[in-house]
Amino acid sequence: MIREYKFDDKAAFLHKLEELVRSGVHPRRLTVTTPFHVHEVEHILHLRPSRLKLFTLIGAAAGLTAGFAFTIGTALDWPLRTGGKPIVALPTYIIVAFELTILFGGVISFLGFLFLSRFPDIPAIVAGTECGPEFIIREDTGEAV
Repeated sequence: MIREYKFDDKAAFLHKLEELVRSGVHPRRLTVTTPFHVHEVEHILHLRPSRLKLFTLIGAAAGLTAGFAFTIGTALDWPLRTGGKPIVALPTYIIVAFELTILFGGVISFLGFLFLSRFPDIPAIVAGTECGPEFIIREDTGEAV
């Protein structure tokens, strides 16, 4: 059975959410729907930070490595010897490495988002009901109807 609590006021909503958590309701049994993002909910429910940052870091590091490897490899395969300048001049390669860092970081972040979301289908993303201006708490009591 699912109990539903609706509030028009953010303060009353947060008070009821704190009361439910203090009374021993496990945060995984609560579903919260709000008309806008409420940061206090994360603190009350003790939600873990997202692991998406790890995907971004790995993608950015891979992009930086690929950018320098690509430019250095190209310079070593087709050297342009001009006026005693070094064949591998790192300052000129920073632009390409930076661009690939941003590209790989963004693409891997998107793929990581899909992975962490378990490749959702459209019906699971779109909620059947809209909350409008209301703050809603749904508590799954685990009891059969």
